[in-house]
Amino acid sequence: MDNTNQKKALINSEISLFLRGLIIGKVLTLMVIGGLLWWLLKPNLLSRNSVNSSSNQSYKTVSNTASSFQTVADVPTASFNYGGSTAWASIRQLVDSQIQSDRPELQLRYVDPVNASPGSSSGIRMLLDGKLDFAQSSRPLTDEEQAIAKAQGFTLEQRQVGIDGIAVVVNPSLNVPGLTVDQLQQIYLGKITNWNQVGGPNLPITPLSQRPKDADTVIFPSNSDLKGQALGSNVQYVYSTTEAVRQLSKIPGGVYYGSARSVVPQCSVKALPLGQTAGQLIPPYREPMVSSEQCPRQRNQLNTEAIKNGSYPMIANLFVIIKQNKGREQQIGDAYTKLLLTDQGQRAIEQAGFVSVD
Repeated sequence: MDNTNQKKALINSEISLFLRGLIIGKVLTLMVIGGLLWWLLKPNLLSRNSVNSSSNQSYKTVSNTASSFQTVADVPTASFNYGGSTAWASIRQLVDSQIQSDRPELQLRYVDPVNASPGSSSGIRMLLDGKLDFAQSSRPLTDEEQAIAKAQGFTLEQRQVGIDGIAVVVNPSLNVPGLTVDQLQQIYLGKITNWNQVGGPNLPITPLSQRPKDADTVIFPSNSDLKGQALGSNVQYVYSTTEAVRQLSKIPGGVYYGSARSVVPQCSVKALPLGQTAGQLIPPYREPMVSSEQCPRQRNQLNTEAIKNGSYPMIANLFVIIKQNKGREQQIGDAYTKLLLTDQGQRAIEQAGFVSVD
């Protein structure tokens, strides 16, 4: 019995030693394999960490160098009068309120024109007359405006801070595929008077417009042969874009052009695609178009991509008009422009529904 027990104990001891050796062997094998894998992957890990570190450093650099309203120097401490284009309404509401919140030393007061409709033209006139310290415009300066400034001993400078489109809107019931720029111009010159001349129904066209001297936007560029021609006798004049939109809802054959940011989201009118040719019509809104029945739950949004890449044919650049007289007007005009051109200002302009210039 003793021999038998001794043999069993010996066998159990040998088995235990064998299993222990097997386990240790496997552990060592796994350690070797793990070490080999780490050595092979080490360059990739280091490279990835380097990229992430570089990326994070780059992000920090961009974040630290982004300009804001607070970073603009030489902002005057005073109250200033400004005015002009009605297309700038959302900028005045959103962007200018942010500026005055961040820079409380600067106070801006919007001034309406007297005996004229508000717009780019009336704002520039008020700047020339000394009633404004700077003006907001949706069109470039004219030679006549520059001549008036020169006669008074100073010049006017236009500084672009944003981009808008010029949209054509009609009554929602009007069925017409769109217009070319030339067709639109001929409508306002009184050469095209019925919608059946441009692929629509047999219906007289009623063009609505602000008076040229008060116009907010223009469809006859300064380098056009049509500039300065009298509008057609069938054109009905309105005080503002708000009045035009209200009128269009009652006139089946009515048409109006204005700031795309202002008219495209409106529920009571329909924006038409425009093009240089009838085969290249581009909508001023993001497709698919939102119908008037879906509005105001949904609203059409500006086709910012087409406006930014230039495929949309009628663009309205947004300018700050600055009086170059080395006085307080020039100082505030320069400061206001710099504020709008900061990264914070350009983001705010986009939030207001326009296209940034960067």
